[in-house]
Parts: sequence; C-alpha cells; structure tokens
Amino acid sequence: MSDFLQKIKQRAMADKKKIVLAEGTEPRTVKAAAMILEQGISDVVLLGNREEIKTVAGDMDISKAEIIDPETSDKYEEFSNLLYEMRKAKGLTLDQAKALIKDPLYFGVMMVKHDMADGMVAGAVNSTANVLRPSLQILKTAPGTKLVSSFFVMVVPDCEYGEKGTFIYSDSGLNENPDAEAVSEIAISSAKSFEQLVEAEPIIAMLSYSTYGSAKSPLVDKMQLATKLAKEKRPDLKLDGELQVDAAIVPKVGKAKAPDSKIAGAANVLIFPDLNAGNIGYKLTQRLAKAEAYGPITQGIAKPVNDLSRGCSAEDIVGVVAITCVQAQVK
Repeated sequence: MSDFLQKIKQRAMADKKKIVLAEGTEPRTVKAAAMILEQGISDVVLLGNREEIKTVAGDMDISKAEIIDPETSDKYEEFSNLLYEMRKAKGLTLDQAKALIKDPLYFGVMMVKHDMADGMVAGAVNSTANVLRPSLQILKTAPGTKLVSSFFVMVVPDCEYGEKGTFIYSDSGLNENPDAEAVSEIAISSAKSFEQLVEAEPIIAMLSYSTYGSAKSPLVDKMQLATKLAKEKRPDLKLDGELQVDAAIVPKVGKAKAPDSKIAGAANVLIFPDLNAGNIGYKLTQRLAKAEAYGPITQGIAKPVNDLSRGCSAEDIVGVVAITCVQAQVK
C-alpha cells in the first residue's frame, strides 16, 4: 500500500463518515464493505435486497453494515415525494419519481442529500452516466463551481517527479471534449482536489503536444486559451502552459524547453486537453509504470459521489471509499 493511501485511510478513520455503497448485491462491493468495516475506515450502508446481500456475503462479516432495500424502506414514500417536488418543473410525475427511488443510485443520493449519509460510491456495474445523473439532478454542483469533472490520483513507485511520485490526472474520466473555458475550470478544481487529498501545493501544467507555441493548431490554441483563462481566474495558482508532458514534469527538459516558466519540470497536477488524452495517459502510467490509480474521483458536486471503474477490485473500492470520506470531511 502506498504512503498516499495509508494517509488517506488514517484521515478517514480519524473522523469516521457514513458511505453508501449503492451496488449492495455486487460481490466486489460486498467484499469491500467487509474490508472497510474490519479496518474501521467508515460506516457502511449497503443498498439492495437483504437476503441477496447476505447470500453474496457468505462467510464475510458485514454484520456492522446497515442494509436498506429501497423498495421496502420507510423512507420510500418520503423520498419519492421529495424527488417529485424537486423535479416536477422538469416534467417528472409522481409515478416516475416512485419508480426512480426504487433505483439504489437515486435512493443513495437522496440519503446523501438529506444527511443520512456523507457520500456515495458506485460504478462497479453501472456506467458513469448512470452514477452521476442522480447526483447532478439532486445534489447539483458545489457553490462556486461551474463544472463537474473527474480525476485520478496516480501514485508512481520509485518516481522522482511530481509530489514524491504522486500526481493528479484530469479530466481522465468524464468530460469528453471540453472547450477552453471548461479546461480552465477543470484545472482550478483539480488544484483544490490535490491540495485536499495530497496535502501539498498544487503545481499545474496545461498539457499539449506543444510547448510555448512550438506548434500551431486549434488544439494548441485551446490549451493556450485555457491557460490564460485559468490564470485570470486564479492568479494565485502555480499554473502554466501550454506544456508538453516531459517539459511539465522533468526538470532538465522543462529548463530547456520553457526556461521562463516557473512551474516547468515541477508539475504534479496534469491537465489534459480532452478525455482521449487523459484516459490514455492514466492507463499507460498505470500499466507501464505499475502505478496505483485511484479514481475516477469526481469533483464539483455539492456532496461527494464517486464513480468506479467497472474493472475495479474490492481493494480499489476500499481506496475510493477512503477518498470519499476525506472529501466529506473537507465539505
């Protein structure tokens, strides 16, 4: 286990939160719940049919987990009415609200909305769109935030770059082709996430295949404009671009390619121009550098709801739950 994750778990345990695992009948999720409870990381709510959850658990000890079946919960009618009132202006009927609240993803987000839980984690079997849709409809964006985005915390072993080998890669899981304005918002949110989770100063590089205008194209123009906008919004941040990734993280290359940059060669927050680049980048780092990849973690939602990769392990879920707890502490 990396020092990063160990510290995150310790922070979670120091101020224990309650996290909803919406996919309560999914085997990896149930195994993760047992591990979370054994390690004392958080209190756990598993959503789903009680008997099915117990069957999946088998000999695993989930006795300390709260199990709620949305369809039989005493909150079913209340949540249905609340959702109807919240969304009726958008055309939602009461019958439709009742149907949605039977979905553990909607029920779980309503629990978070009404302070019955501090956060939710799902995505082992659900798409990102399905996980985030109820969050955006019910929780909405955090104050002062214009855009919900995602990131991975990458912990690279035996790495001299970044913050002792730790980076944030963003957006690597949600926004497919953000414009310059959106990229600037992603950079600002990612700086805040790095500060919260890594507890170090964020040094942000706006990545491109070009450094300081070494190439000319609309792709380069976008990152140049995104850099300009981010600097205007947050002149206090250590942020620069556009930079090639080697110029961003390798001191010798940064000095050669961007000698006037105050952050070249020292970046620990890498902002990608689009989802293609971000997703490819994190998977290459994970597989070739044997890096630990935690995410996709969402940022910009009013309360923490995090998506999982559908290829996640139980251990991955434990890590994301611990991160969700720390996000809830900060909130």
